[in-house]
Amino acid sequence: MTQPPDISGKVALVTGSSRGIGRAIAQRLAAAGATVVVTARSLSQPAAGQRGGASVTVPGTLEETVALIEQAGGRAFALAADLEDEGQCKALVSRAADVAGGRIDIVVNNAGFVDFQPMADMPLDSFDRTLGHYLRTPFILSQAAIPYMRRAGAGWIVNISSQDSLPPIRPYPDFEKHRGYVVYAAAKAALNRMTQGLAAELEPDNIAVNAVGPSTAIRTPGADAMIPAEFPTEDVEYLAETVLAMSYLPAAERTGLIGFSMHFPWHHGIEVRSLDGKTLFPRRAPPPWSHPAIGASGE
Repeated sequence: MTQPPDISGKVALVTGSSRGIGRAIAQRLAAAGATVVVTARSLSQPAAGQRGGASVTVPGTLEETVALIEQAGGRAFALAADLEDEGQCKALVSRAADVAGGRIDIVVNNAGFVDFQPMADMPLDSFDRTLGHYLRTPFILSQAAIPYMRRAGAGWIVNISSQDSLPPIRPYPDFEKHRGYVVYAAAKAALNRMTQGLAAELEPDNIAVNAVGPSTAIRTPGADAMIPAEFPTEDVEYLAETVLAMSYLPAAERTGLIGFSMHFPWHHGIEVRSLDGKTLFPRRAPPPWSHPAIGASGE
């Protein structure tokens, strides 16, 4: 058994961490020693959103995430923010640094908006919101965090991606014709390219920039309605561990990668642990139904 990464003394900002993938990432980073600033719109009460023209409220709050982290012995702060509001988005990194001792070492761009609709039927507002969440917001938050990381002499930016960013398989299966995820997939593909380009720009500053996505799908409160009941999913712990793996090595050793949660730990021999860091999970090979174009090494 190898020694797990220790990121004690680091401050991490994780967006969209009131539930699901963001909450799991926040828990794992906290278990590895980081002080974690969690952010979403839902501070003490779940916030309503729009999907398919209807109001939808999904369970989960930042206060619940902080409680879980503290119960496991970690340290966390909650900051409510609406990332669609330009002012709140631009102010978030400095607010996070203020509550956490003046530094930001790790930024995980996880928050997102999903409303699958065929392009022929998608309102322009849904298009704009999708690109806003997956490109504009990571741009703003990364740009705001870079000065803090440069002053510290190191930093880590992790963007949450998706296997949907990869080209559709031919001949096109039925779900490609009806799922309505084209704009979401295009945004994630663009996020991957932005990740790789920013990694090149920031490598001289020892700031690593990587992306992590599920190898299949992860059933979370927000994504459950988008995943068919019969579709095989994976445990969120593998993705959280992959994010941690992208959050401590120097940029010269690990930057510009697009890692996938079941492939990356398997390829690199990374031990996967529970969100509190105490239990070792089984070593699991990537599932055969993953996209065939996934690169196991992340390169």
